[in-house]
Amino acid sequence: MTLPEKAAQLYGIWVGASAEGGEVAPHQHEMEEPVTLDELLPHGLGQLTRPFGTAPVDPALGALSLLRTQRRIMAAGRFGIPALAHEECLAGFAAWGATAYPVPLAWGATFDPALVRTMAERIGRDMRAVGVHQGLAPVLDVVRDPRWGRVEETIGEDPYLVGTIGTAYVRGLESAGIVATLKHFAGYSASRAGRNLAPVGMGGRERADVILPPFEMAVRESGVRSVMHAYTDTDGIPSAADEQLLTGLLRDTWGFTGTVVADYFGVAFLQTLHGVAGTLGEAAGAALAAGVDVELPTVKAYGEPLLKAVAGGRVPEALLDRAVHRVLVQKAQLGLLDAGWDPVPQVLAGRVDGVTAPGRAPAQDSAETETGADSDTDSGTGTAVGAGDVNNPDASVSAAGALYREALRGSVDLDSAANRDIARRVAEESVVLLRNDGTLPLHRPGVIAVIGPNAETPTAVLGCYAFPMHVGVQHPEVPAGIELPTLREALAAQFTDSRIVAAAGCGVDDQDTGGFAEAVRAAAEADVVVLALGDRAGLFGRGTSGEGCDAESLALPGVQQQLLDAVLDTGRPVVLTLLAGRPYALGRAVDEAAAIVQAFFPGEEGTAAVAAVLAGQVEPSGRLPVSVPSRPGSQPTTYLAARLGRASEVSNVDPTPAYAFGHGLTYTTFQWTDLRVAEFQAGTDGEVRCSFTVRNTGRREGTETVQVYLHDPVASVVQPQQRLVGYRRLRLAPGASARVELTVPADLAAFTGRDGRRVVEPGTLELRLGASSTDLRLTVVCTLTGPPRVVDHTRRLHPGFTVDRG
Repeated sequence: MTLPEKAAQLYGIWVGASAEGGEVAPHQHEMEEPVTLDELLPHGLGQLTRPFGTAPVDPALGALSLLRTQRRIMAAGRFGIPALAHEECLAGFAAWGATAYPVPLAWGATFDPALVRTMAERIGRDMRAVGVHQGLAPVLDVVRDPRWGRVEETIGEDPYLVGTIGTAYVRGLESAGIVATLKHFAGYSASRAGRNLAPVGMGGRERADVILPPFEMAVRESGVRSVMHAYTDTDGIPSAADEQLLTGLLRDTWGFTGTVVADYFGVAFLQTLHGVAGTLGEAAGAALAAGVDVELPTVKAYGEPLLKAVAGGRVPEALLDRAVHRVLVQKAQLGLLDAGWDPVPQVLAGRVDGVTAPGRAPAQDSAETETGADSDTDSGTGTAVGAGDVNNPDASVSAAGALYREALRGSVDLDSAANRDIARRVAEESVVLLRNDGTLPLHRPGVIAVIGPNAETPTAVLGCYAFPMHVGVQHPEVPAGIELPTLREALAAQFTDSRIVAAAGCGVDDQDTGGFAEAVRAAAEADVVVLALGDRAGLFGRGTSGEGCDAESLALPGVQQQLLDAVLDTGRPVVLTLLAGRPYALGRAVDEAAAIVQAFFPGEEGTAAVAAVLAGQVEPSGRLPVSVPSRPGSQPTTYLAARLGRASEVSNVDPTPAYAFGHGLTYTTFQWTDLRVAEFQAGTDGEVRCSFTVRNTGRREGTETVQVYLHDPVASVVQPQQRLVGYRRLRLAPGASARVELTVPADLAAFTGRDGRRVVEPGTLELRLGASSTDLRLTVVCTLTGPPRVVDHTRRLHPGFTVDRG
């Protein structure tokens, strides 16, 4: 391969699929240079960036557009190498008409890796069916400051929860043939003051013991094939130029063999934002040397600047060869380099014979009609319709082309009943009941007042990477493509005997209280009030949650707290229902609301899930993946805080949360009894074993989530007061019990010591068994004996659970 041919495999082009089924068109962004495909394609092309996620396009016609472009790419280059197409999939396939699943923070609330894996497999199948190869998910950033706008994209504030749920997601995506991409490697979520893309101030131990474990777990256990570097710099070293991170740790230590891709524009940011490169050529050299194989979303530093730097001897050609080899190996693994590989996606199989490759005369096409027009036979009708020659994208204006488009339009369902069933299950399991004075479940109330800015907002359940919020807002003339029932509509469908009245009171981030009077009147006349508060997802300041939508404090946006107080003042039972992307301080509601229900952007089935929980049709089983603060200004804090991070007499700021990590109520009660410890003592290379019984002592079926926390009272470096090391959901019928046998390897007590190595130290430990980080039911005091033991990335990461339901 020539130098230009090598470089071409290392960058993508941001494109949008044609709504008419013609070729993709380059997408222009304020941070991009205009590109011309005719100039680039003779050298080849590494990636196609977001053909479905750039503008609304019918999925079948988008697949046709991608097919035509792939055939053009293959015909234009000497080696016939197709491009790898990638899309976002943070809350489902980010394409028009695709299922909008709950956001990752909701996945964390389920504490259910198996369900998350099932969801990811369905997402992957839909992506693969239309010709996509790679998904830019999951986010494995651990929340360090909930003011950060991208909290909704994370799985929670605990590394073990993030790692297990994220690994399950990767397994699901990869099982469907999609290359999963871990992001953002590493430390993005620890930015100062929770500001997007701010510098990261943390030490090596915080990075090693909090930020890196989810990535390590996924690399070891999931089969992940791609990693995306973080935008941020840590202690002055940008991740995109961090060779110790991207090569030394990721590849040499952990054994990762896939591709490292740039976060969008991240290579150029080495020059423009970080100032560690004087030119784009220097930025390209620094990123390649660190281990960044692919520049996304479009060609910039890895194009002409890189070629000049290599030709001038400033960047070794060997670095280029190393990255090209990784890219081509991945394409080979996907089958893209197989002899005779055809880019026809599953949804168009048998329906696109008339889409010809460049250079083929129409008379050579087997599907040509007697009139000379390219044609296809629609499998549903047997009607010959024109597909149009890929050499002539405008062929679709012909009558035959129009018939072909209409035959395809609407034929691909990315929001199937099976998808929605999984979306519903994830939404239901993610709903967290924070407080309940007995008002819930509701028993046929006569009048329900549904009040608040999210009461009648269809998109209140969507995160910022759901297609309607990420792209659809720029195309208001195009329908959402999926059904999004409002909370009022969901409650009306659930409570058919009740009269539903609604009043917004205010907008999500309004400062106007003019609507309060109507809302208060509606509340005062109701038997129960469902007060729907929370966020509006958006990008870069256009929302109250989402990328670039960081918060100065954790007070509810706008005047929502004032609305909450005004409704509480009516004295009516208030069920505070939060549709949000981050936790908020809830003021008086913690003590005065009849119930508090937290739903982290639960997706298109979310309002039905919330209504079902309120009605008691579904048992609440979600647990908090992040703490809910007591006060809006006591951030940053986390349940992983050490002793000095807790409340004390020497500071007037109390960071104690209103509801702690792992908290979540049910409609039943559970009793934990009969703790038996088989091994109180073990070597630093051994394990501790115990067993206990969990019984449902209530009158309803319910789920108890057994959570195992480790407390290390004395260590050579400061440790968090406790940290999650295992969990297991137990669904039990009334009166039923389960005997849980737990095996905890000493490896789980490992932490990064003073010399930077991970060590298991001898001494006393506590295993705290509970329903949350503050609702601890049983404690095992055990002792590790022997010398300190250094462990590495091959250490055991999980406890063993055996459940006997007797």
